[in-house]
Amino acid sequence: MNFNIAVLPGDGIGPEISVQGVNVMNAVCNKFSHSVNYKYAICGADAIDKVGDPFPEETFEICNEADAVLFSAVGDPKFDNNPTAKVRPEQGLLAMRKKLGLFANIRPVETFKSLLYKSPLKEEIVKDADFICIRELTGGMYFGEKYQDNDKAYDTNMYTRPEIERILKVGFEYAMKRRKHLTVVDKANVLASSRLWRQIAQEMAPSYPEVTTDYMYVDNAAMRMIQEPAFFDVMVTENTFGDILTDEGSVISGSMGLLPSASTGEGTPVFEPIHGSWPQAKGLNIANPLAQILSVAMLFEYFNLKEEGTIIRKAVNASLDENVRTPDIQVEGGKKYGTKEVGEWIADYINKQ
Repeated sequence: MNFNIAVLPGDGIGPEISVQGVNVMNAVCNKFSHSVNYKYAICGADAIDKVGDPFPEETFEICNEADAVLFSAVGDPKFDNNPTAKVRPEQGLLAMRKKLGLFANIRPVETFKSLLYKSPLKEEIVKDADFICIRELTGGMYFGEKYQDNDKAYDTNMYTRPEIERILKVGFEYAMKRRKHLTVVDKANVLASSRLWRQIAQEMAPSYPEVTTDYMYVDNAAMRMIQEPAFFDVMVTENTFGDILTDEGSVISGSMGLLPSASTGEGTPVFEPIHGSWPQAKGLNIANPLAQILSVAMLFEYFNLKEEGTIIRKAVNASLDENVRTPDIQVEGGKKYGTKEVGEWIADYINKQ
C-alpha cells in the first residue's frame, strides 16, 4: 500500500515523539513492503507564532489531501496563563476536527501486565480493565454559541438528532465487534441535551439486539471507572463529558504516555497520543513515545492492516518487558532510557522480526 501521511508535530514534546512515531512507521512499511510519503505541517502555538493561526489553511489542505494524519500535541503555557488571549493553540485542534469532519474520538483504555503496579488503582481492580471510550468531537459546548464579558459568560451545549445518531451508531458498531456491551453516558436527570441523547439511544438500541445497552449518569460513570473499570466494554458520550472521562480513563494504565487515540468521521482520520504537549519536558528527551507509537498501530489497523498493527503492539510490550522505558514508567534502579532510545529500540525490534 502507498501511504500519504500528514505529520503535525505541534508544540512542546510533540516534535520529539513525532520523530519516533515516523521512525516506527518507516520500520513497519519497510518490513511489509509499503511505501510512505510524508508532508509536514504546522499547528498549535508553533503555527500561531509563525502565521498567527493555530490551524492555517495550508495545514488543512495538507491534511485533507492525505490518507491519514499523524498528530502529536498542541499547547503552550504562555496561552494557558492568559485568559484574555483571543487565539489559542487548542483552537487549532478544534478547527482540525471540525474542518475534517472528525466527529468520533476513539480512545482505548487498556492495561499492561508489566505496569499494573504503576496504576493508581489496586492491581485486583485494574488488571482486567479493557474498554473503549467513544467521544463525540464536533458538537456540544466546545462548538456552541459562546459569550464572555467581565460579569457574565456562557457556553451553549447544543446537539442535533443527526449528530447524536451518527456517534451512537459508531458506539453500537464497536460494541458488536467486542463484548457486545454499550454504556451510554449522559446527565439526563438535569440536562435537556442529555435527555435527547438518551431518547435517541433507546430508539436505536432495538436495532442492535445482541448488544446489552445500559445508561449511566456521568458522575456515576466517573466513580464506576475507578471502582470497577472492568465493568465497561464500550462507552459513548458527548464532547465535554468525553473529554473528562477519557482523561480519567487514561491514568488507569499508569501513565498518560501509554495510550493512543483515533479521530474519525467524514474526512482524513487523525491518530494521536492522548497526552498534551508537556512543555516543561521539551528538549529533555524524557517524554514517553509509546502513545505516539501505538497511534501508528491504530493507523495501520484503521486500514485493516492488522498484522502491521500487531507487530507494533508486540514491540511495545517487548520494550516494557525488557525495561526499555522512559523515566515515568521505569522500574526502580532500571537503566535510563530517553524518548529517542525507546523509539529506536522499538524500531530496531521491528526490523529484526
